[in-house]
Amino acid sequence: GLEMPADGPGEEEPEQLLLPWDRFSAWLHCICVVGFDLELGQAVEKTSICYLSFPDSNSGCLGDTQFCFRFRQAAGRKSSLGCFLDHFDRDAPVCLKKDQGHFYGYVYFRQVRDKSLKRGYFQKSLVLISKRPYVAFFHSLLKLIAPEYFEKQEPLFSFFFFLCLLACNDIDRWSTPSPGKILTLPIMGVVMKLRIPTCYDKPGTSQLVLDSLVSIVLPTIHEVDLFRCFYPVFFHIQMLWELVLLGEALVVMAPSPAESSDTVLALVSCVAPLRYCSDFRPYFTIHDSEFKEYTTRTQAPPSVILGVTNPFFAKTLQHWPHIIRIGDMKQTGEMAKQMKVKKLKNLKTLDSKPGVYTAYKPFLNKDEEIIKQLQKGVQQKRPSAAQNAILRRYFLELTQSFIIPLERYVASLMPLQKSICPWKSPPQLKPFVQDEFMKTLEKAGPQLTSRLKGDWIGLYRQFLKSPNFDGWFRNRRKEMTQKLEALHLEALCDEDLQLRIQKHTEVETVDLVLKLKDKLTQAEREQLPVRAGTLAKLQTHIESVILTLPEDLQGILHKPVSP
Repeated sequence: GLEMPADGPGEEEPEQLLLPWDRFSAWLHCICVVGFDLELGQAVEKTSICYLSFPDSNSGCLGDTQFCFRFRQAAGRKSSLGCFLDHFDRDAPVCLKKDQGHFYGYVYFRQVRDKSLKRGYFQKSLVLISKRPYVAFFHSLLKLIAPEYFEKQEPLFSFFFFLCLLACNDIDRWSTPSPGKILTLPIMGVVMKLRIPTCYDKPGTSQLVLDSLVSIVLPTIHEVDLFRCFYPVFFHIQMLWELVLLGEALVVMAPSPAESSDTVLALVSCVAPLRYCSDFRPYFTIHDSEFKEYTTRTQAPPSVILGVTNPFFAKTLQHWPHIIRIGDMKQTGEMAKQMKVKKLKNLKTLDSKPGVYTAYKPFLNKDEEIIKQLQKGVQQKRPSAAQNAILRRYFLELTQSFIIPLERYVASLMPLQKSICPWKSPPQLKPFVQDEFMKTLEKAGPQLTSRLKGDWIGLYRQFLKSPNFDGWFRNRRKEMTQKLEALHLEALCDEDLQLRIQKHTEVETVDLVLKLKDKLTQAEREQLPVRAGTLAKLQTHIESVILTLPEDLQGILHKPVSP
């Protein structure tokens, strides 16, 4: 039941609208500590979060390791802050909006030898649970919080609560995560500075400036190092882009959760600014609640990307059509050797050689230019950040070349503005007709912006069957429908209602007031993209019409509605 600030997400919201812990909840769901106790470990009922917070025993992660996982939100559970937080997502890019059906877990795991413990090792994880896909930000935050906790000896558990209280109190004083604002966030004596991108930003640009008064400036809140992640399967980046675009079932087999989660996140982000609409699990274990659902052989593998480290998966997921085997990501001075795509039957264990195991034949011809450009960078010892920027720009341009023809065709489905009549329901969008769209590709296809040759038509046909197209089109249709509703509302506001009601009976006038009030409520709830002042103008119209009615009806209808 919280009201939205009238000035929108770009302005500081009035303090009275935010209750204690609302700001904390805008960033995090909770903070967890997960430990392994040799005596109690098997006696305590463990949740999937506990298993996901620890590397598999075969990973051999000594020292500090950071990774992330993702899990489904329990059915029927919804935060009372949901609508309030959605308000701050309005201007965010689709890939940075709050995840509706899943939580992310950001993990800082420490394993060090300790002879005083029966197991011989100190093993603990500090975990941040959030709806926000800000992987770079939360990993940076954990680097500040976790060492403070781990390096304090006794009593660990009471210190955890003390630490959490300090951190949580700091976080609850932060600004809400509003896109477009430069945020300065104090945490335990350090100041972090960041900016959440907006959907209006030019892709590939950053609007942050260095600040000598700020301890940590984050150039990105969500991006992983694409070049480092794809380095082991470097020659297959274009094929991997196709597989992700089409929502194919993919499994990443890696030596550690850090490499597994980074690679899965890199795959998901390589189709940006398109949102990857299927499920993805940066780190997946045999204890996951979806283990049986995702590994069954009784049906085709689902549209999902899994990151795994347990050797058991080499056998369990042998029937999956596309398997990426990642070796150690510690980059050497040598370039990865040219690798052919391997046949699935050659994948016997997790110790198999790095590579891509699939029978997939790409629709597009291989782009040798990007390979040469990045190879040259390795030979000339070009900084990793520069290599990453080149690869990110390549994927961005490839995705944009693919999406622009779809955007152009969908824009043509919008009715003309002159067809909008204030006294009739808004006109409907024209239907998406696949054959009509395909005809537009001959003159206005990706060849206008991409040098790549190949079977673009076949790629589009396959894409139109995928969850990514379904999710993209649903989102575009919703945006366009809201735009039609907004134009209809603006047309109503431009009408002379006083003149209109002169021809109305009293009953018709009451009916008009009720309909207009419904329109106003809908516009506020859905945050329709109306021009400035429209809602206030409509409120004034409603009030003026109510005043023409008898006093007894005015009392019933004259309930103020906030614009």
